[in-house]
Amino acid sequence: MIERRPFGTTGHLSSTTLFGAAALSRVTQDEADRTFDLLLKYGVNHIDVAASYGDAELRVGPWMARHRADFFLATKTGERTYAAAREELYRSLDRLQTDSIDLIQLHNLGHPDEWEQAMGPDGALAALTEAREQGLVRFIGVTGHGLNIAAFHKRSLERFAFDSVLLPYNYTMQLDQQYIADFEDLMTLCEARGVAVQTIKSITRGPWGPQDRWAATWYQPLLEQDDIDRAVHWVMGRPGIFLNTVGDISVLPKVLDAAARFERRPSDAEMRAMVREEKMSNLFA
Repeated sequence: MIERRPFGTTGHLSSTTLFGAAALSRVTQDEADRTFDLLLKYGVNHIDVAASYGDAELRVGPWMARHRADFFLATKTGERTYAAAREELYRSLDRLQTDSIDLIQLHNLGHPDEWEQAMGPDGALAALTEAREQGLVRFIGVTGHGLNIAAFHKRSLERFAFDSVLLPYNYTMQLDQQYIADFEDLMTLCEARGVAVQTIKSITRGPWGPQDRWAATWYQPLLEQDDIDRAVHWVMGRPGIFLNTVGDISVLPKVLDAAARFERRPSDAEMRAMVREEKMSNLFA
């Protein structure tokens, strides 16, 4: 079973490994059902989905109709205006077959113009705070990608008291001095405020090359269990963060297996060896 810990100040004990439901974007309901059985086996009790993840919300919906109390449910809106975000939230509630969501997140908010719009008086954030007042959502978060996102999240937290952030974190990103400095600054702020920190891209090998894709992820993931173990354990070894899984149900069992066996963080030498052997590279470099 995977360990659980407080998810920020929400009062929920979430599994340290969260289910990234982007993996359900293009699967059948039978495949999704088998995936949920696997989550229950490992004790995963936190789902992270998004309105833009294909059919993922539709695949999660039947499980929420039967198991809503068993999961902390998070989704995201990529809309930036009040009206569009409000409409998308109601659509997500319908697709997820639930009356309320635990966490709604502003999705991939890392562009200056979009940030100003979403955070403005007629922006998406206004729709989410209204939804919280109405009891449709309990908490509000912000997510993003790229090398500038840690700094953007800090800016977002200085504007609004978000309950969670989500951003990339893996060994190769630590080698980028500016990114890791921004990440550590963000961590300091989040720890002081009790903001939950979710991480993505733990098992990134790098961008897809000219070869055909063999996974549903938009990046090339690690494949061998030993490599996944080291990458997952390195992220899990950083106190105070949660690891979001992987966007492919065929790779997911290896990530969950690694998370359930976590004991120690791999050494710097072990991780440097993976970079040297070209098993990992910076996806955003």
